[in-house]
Amino acid sequence: MSLSGKNILIAVSGGIAAYKIHFLIRDFVKKGASVQVIMSPDAEHFVTKLSLSTLSKNPVYSEFYSDNGTWNSHVEMALWADVMIFAPCTSNTLAKMVHGICDNLMIATYMSAKCPVFIAPAMDLDMYQHPSTKLNLELAEDFGHIVIPAENGELASGLVGQGRMAEPETISNTIADFFTDNKKSLHGKKILITAGPTYEAIDPVRFIGNHSSGKMGFYLAEKAAKRGAEVTLISGPSSLNTKHENIQLHRVTSAKEMYSKVFEFYENADIAIASAAVADYAPKEIASEKIKKNDETLTIELIKNPDILKTMGEKKTHQFLVGFALETQNEEENALAKLHKKNLDMIVLNSLRDEGAGFQKDTNHIRIFTENDRFEFDLKSKEEVADDILNQIETLILK
Repeated sequence: MSLSGKNILIAVSGGIAAYKIHFLIRDFVKKGASVQVIMSPDAEHFVTKLSLSTLSKNPVYSEFYSDNGTWNSHVEMALWADVMIFAPCTSNTLAKMVHGICDNLMIATYMSAKCPVFIAPAMDLDMYQHPSTKLNLELAEDFGHIVIPAENGELASGLVGQGRMAEPETISNTIADFFTDNKKSLHGKKILITAGPTYEAIDPVRFIGNHSSGKMGFYLAEKAAKRGAEVTLISGPSSLNTKHENIQLHRVTSAKEMYSKVFEFYENADIAIASAAVADYAPKEIASEKIKKNDETLTIELIKNPDILKTMGEKKTHQFLVGFALETQNEEENALAKLHKKNLDMIVLNSLRDEGAGFQKDTNHIRIFTENDRFEFDLKSKEEVADDILNQIETLILK
């Protein structure tokens, strides 16, 4: 794949795997990319600036000031980059990144970067398995960075196990795949997504709710953001958090709150995906104090909640509207009826009768229906299902 026009910034830490960076730079340059390299001071013990600058065709920096007294602007390099790659990324550099220890040019550049960041860790077996390293890698992923896992093999210490930096070919292919995925992205699209359950209060302590975890909606939000979309995620009560900077998260509790928040953003949305499990009914009255169990029975009068999805269909002007149907019987018939009744462009069906599907699961088995087509998918992780849904949306809106 050509990387023509892409600006790639490689950050080299002080580890023995640094010698492999020559091959990575050469590969990127052959594919047409512009490459700049920055180093930690310790990296100069393993590779030279001369060799890296010769291959990259650009000066290589490791200090804030050059020998002639000129300032090496970390901000300019950070803003220049389309991607930044830490390879090799030592345990020390990883810790500095996630804890904000900005004591060299390389970390200062990282902290100014607006682009996607890739991390190719390289360290000895025991260091890679240490709890602090595992935690720091998790933190890096929470920041939205992409970790290219270390590989198994013989290490510099003589031990055998996981810790070898991924091969240059693997790193290069990962970057190429990233740019390929972004070619078919949702760049510039405004996407509104609802997720999670709603809770309808009975009293200050109790509520009517459901078992939705919000996982499907949160995965959709993350995947859409990675494809370049500006995502507004409106979630009912959930322990989940977002990672991508292109996601604006709004938390609500009740169906009425979700209704109000949805229509703050719906008018400007290009695509709306209603994956939330919204309560159909709510108590007519909410007790001001905790209800005591004085009687054998308790009767609660319920009133119908506003139908968010139906109203979205009625108010639809230009939006591509996607709904979800969770069914226990007559699945396809009910899903198609919902598609037509609520003026949807697409509906995603999943059945509680399917093993591995439904609430609180990490997997799902879906069928997608439009006015004229039907698509069925295998049981997959909800993360993979999110890609399937977005791929189908892209196909339909780009027709």
